[in-house]
Amino acid sequence: MIADGLRFPEGPIAMADGSVLLVEIERGTLSRVHPDGGVEVVADCGGGPNGAAIGPDGAVYICNNGGFAWRRVDGMLLPGLLADDYVGGSIQRVDLDTGQVDELYTECDGRPLKGPNDIVFDRTGGFYFTDLGKGREHDFDRGAIYYARPDGSSVQTVVHPLITPNGVGLSPDEDRLYYAETMTGRVRYWHLAEPGVVAIEGPQLASSAGTPSTLLGVVPGDGRVDSLAVDSEGNVCVATLGTGAVTAFAADGSLRAVVPVPGDPMVTNLCFGGLELRTAFITASAFGTLMAHEWHCPGLPLNFLQT
Repeated sequence: MIADGLRFPEGPIAMADGSVLLVEIERGTLSRVHPDGGVEVVADCGGGPNGAAIGPDGAVYICNNGGFAWRRVDGMLLPGLLADDYVGGSIQRVDLDTGQVDELYTECDGRPLKGPNDIVFDRTGGFYFTDLGKGREHDFDRGAIYYARPDGSSVQTVVHPLITPNGVGLSPDEDRLYYAETMTGRVRYWHLAEPGVVAIEGPQLASSAGTPSTLLGVVPGDGRVDSLAVDSEGNVCVATLGTGAVTAFAADGSLRAVVPVPGDPMVTNLCFGGLELRTAFITASAFGTLMAHEWHCPGLPLNFLQT
């Protein structure tokens, strides 16, 4: 364990200086965890900062889900329905030098963002992000995946509607777009025709069913899936809720590994860093810890992140 006492950490980014940037969703901050376990707040984002990634300008881009109502159960901090002060979701840009937070996107084609969740940049400098939506007492939103430019000039729908799209990632050749479907415990993907555009393959269903994707794998047991990362072998490594693990699927869909994360059922995210990118930094969020696990191979280097 590297740090504890974090307030529902997510969105880890392993930095070249050995620190790990992450969000604390309940605290509403982008924070930095130093190698000695010390924590400092980089920026106050408000709402519910969730996924995070370094962009081509060196700033951190954040999916802000707008906030949750929180509860304590057996010592665990757990998210629930939308916050009482919820006003919507957004994509934010954080300047690491000043801590300034700017709002880039709050809607796409007139449709408000509801609960932006996870983000990944492609090599052209654009980024994909998921919008999981928000839950209410008797209903929840259908989600979507969007593609946007970091200068605030363009955001477009890639696929809509989806059911609880969460983690998002790209294959090493960036010809596949992976996403985690939380409530079903599945990881799925599309082939990409070009940046921001999925290839249309096979017979199409009714428009209300969205654009069909391909199943990569289903996590074993009674698990659900959260955010994900891809390693240098092309394995899709997905944080697994409920069972408290990281589950890895090979590109052919075979189950590569299940790595238990002891002591916390809410394993929410991971990133690769350290020497040769062989360390998986894992957020275990119910009890607020950042952990490290030596991976069997290097992680996939992320675009625009200096390691």
